[in-house]
Amino acid sequence: MSRLKIIAPVGLVALLLIVVGLFFPVPRPHVALPAEPVFHLGNNWPIYNTFLSAWLSIVVLGALFYGGTRRMRLIPSGLQNFAETVIELLLNFVEGVAGRKNGRRFFPVVATIFIFVLVSNWLSLLPIFNAIGFSEEKEHGFVMEQASVGFDLTYVPLSSLGNLSGDTIEEDDPNAHEKYAAAKEDGKFVGELLPLLRGPNTDLNTPLALAIASAIAVETWGVTSLGFFTYGRKFFNFGGIFRGLLRLNFGMMFQGMIDAFVGILEFISELVRLVSFTFRLFGNMFAGEVVILMFTFLTPLVLTIAFYGLELFVGIIQAFIFAMLTLVFGIMAVTHGEHAAHEAEESHAGAAERLQESEA
Repeated sequence: MSRLKIIAPVGLVALLLIVVGLFFPVPRPHVALPAEPVFHLGNNWPIYNTFLSAWLSIVVLGALFYGGTRRMRLIPSGLQNFAETVIELLLNFVEGVAGRKNGRRFFPVVATIFIFVLVSNWLSLLPIFNAIGFSEEKEHGFVMEQASVGFDLTYVPLSSLGNLSGDTIEEDDPNAHEKYAAAKEDGKFVGELLPLLRGPNTDLNTPLALAIASAIAVETWGVTSLGFFTYGRKFFNFGGIFRGLLRLNFGMMFQGMIDAFVGILEFISELVRLVSFTFRLFGNMFAGEVVILMFTFLTPLVLTIAFYGLELFVGIIQAFIFAMLTLVFGIMAVTHGEHAAHEAEESHAGAAERLQESEA
């Protein structure tokens, strides 16, 4: 009976959405997958709106921590207290997972990734994102109110109860010219808005750059723990095959083939991490931006508040997952090195004992 009470309202809402979608289709705003260039440095260096947003995140972070450390006191207060609390919580968490020695070693990279991704995700929820930009007027496209803010920038007001911004003029509409003229008489803008700011993680390049930085850090930790060649045998372990060939030992050769195959799988998994890291963060943040963009400009703002709350939660979860996976992979790299070193020590000790026995 309790399940029925839960399923019935959900089914009713789903049915209502299907009916509305079939008989009262809502025009969708323009959504671009790649980042848009907003200006160029010279002739060959485009600056994209996601670049500006990433730089804004860096400036905000720099200002926060500069303000928190500019006049440090023994008893912190205000911004210094906030900064120290954030750093202490992150440090305790990393040390609790990786131990004190490795925790302090991993902390700078893990904390930087977490804080940057979190601030980038949350800043992109501000109303200035995807609402202020350069207007490209056309006879077809999105029909919206707009207001100039100077510097050739325009601002698209959000929807309200009395003014829904969901009208569009399709390119193949036979009455497109008349609709365009009517919209212009009402003082509305028809076309596309090139946003000045867009969430950094909605551009595939930003999550990819973070994934590459994470991978470089993990491999560096592994190499410095064991050495380049010894750590490299984790991926390219063909020694067992050659030893089996030299000794004409089929069992040793077969075990070497298994070790080599496992190493190749490890190498492939390292490459797959880049793909999974990149598309996990990109997919979640791009989808969230599209949802908020559609509901903000097609429905009254009050209906979008729930999605803003959801995106606040998704933003911190995605930052935590990215940083946590970097930490876990770092621990795996170091642990592999420690196990390999331990096995090497045992092998050398066994060889030394056998040599002493043969001499005796």
